[in-house]
Amino acid sequence: MARTPGRWTGGTLTARDVLKPHKVADAVFHPAWIPPSLDPAIDRLKRIRVIAGAVASIGVYTVLAGGFDVTELLENALTASAVLLLLTPVTVGVMLLVWRRTGPLRQLRTPLLNSLALLLLFVGSVVALALFVQTVNATHNPLVIIGVGITMMWMLGFVARGAFRVTGNFFGTGAVHRCLPALLATVTSWLVAVPDLVTGDLHGLGLTFGVVFILGAPVTVTGIALLETGRLRRRYGIRLGAHPAAHTPAPGPVPPMPPVPPSGHPHVPSQGHPYGPPQGHPYGPPPGAPYVPPQPHPGSGFVPGQGGGSPYAPGAGGNPYTPQPPYGP
Repeated sequence: MARTPGRWTGGTLTARDVLKPHKVADAVFHPAWIPPSLDPAIDRLKRIRVIAGAVASIGVYTVLAGGFDVTELLENALTASAVLLLLTPVTVGVMLLVWRRTGPLRQLRTPLLNSLALLLLFVGSVVALALFVQTVNATHNPLVIIGVGITMMWMLGFVARGAFRVTGNFFGTGAVHRCLPALLATVTSWLVAVPDLVTGDLHGLGLTFGVVFILGAPVTVTGIALLETGRLRRRYGIRLGAHPAAHTPAPGPVPPMPPVPPSGHPHVPSQGHPYGPPQGHPYGPPPGAPYVPPQPHPGSGFVPGQGGGSPYAPGAGGNPYTPQPPYGP
């Protein structure tokens, strides 16, 4: 189903989809106001960037060091959410100072507010999931465990799918500037990794593996972001430092050229106008006068092929329908 412009979910959700957390997350965390990608190559780069970002957010080094720990995973998710909540507005604010030199910022108000709402919605979902997990771990009531546990599992799928979506579109900041998601992904990945290097917290992996796994994600994200912004600059003329209103529209598909005839100009017919009338009137008489009015002919009968008289004129004996005596004298 196509999305309806101007609505958050685009009218894609139905009552039956509520039981499917991944569909709800797709509609909520990739709303209809996010512009579509310019070409498939950029989409592939974003998917690779999402995988590299997931390596940084989930913490592969934690899994390899001590096994999969849901509690620590949620702590990392809360930490990453707090970083996003603080870092994203600061980074966007710096870019607004750059863009205001070449254009007004009033037209960016709506996409900026939408992106902020999407960021707050995702952070709120992560916090809600963490509260559900704490409630299940703290209570011993079977009914609470079952009820909250079912909701917690739904929320787990919802947040996981939402994290995949918002990492790809980076909270819809592409609606503000096409290069902004790549910049935010780079800054965030480095800010998540640098504190571990500075404090020496390698989570029990050792120096070599710790440095590789901590720096692997931000280096990969930075390389992919450079490829993405470079492609936007070369193919579409979109630069990070330029005001969003200065971007030229994306080129559309080139229509196919008409076939060129063997000789002559492709758009000029070789003889005459292709749709003009033939020489002379198409319904006019041919040369000569086949319909020349008949000339008077001596005599009272009609001679075919010659002029004179009426074909229905009476013959020599006068009117053929004049009553005559049945028997001659």
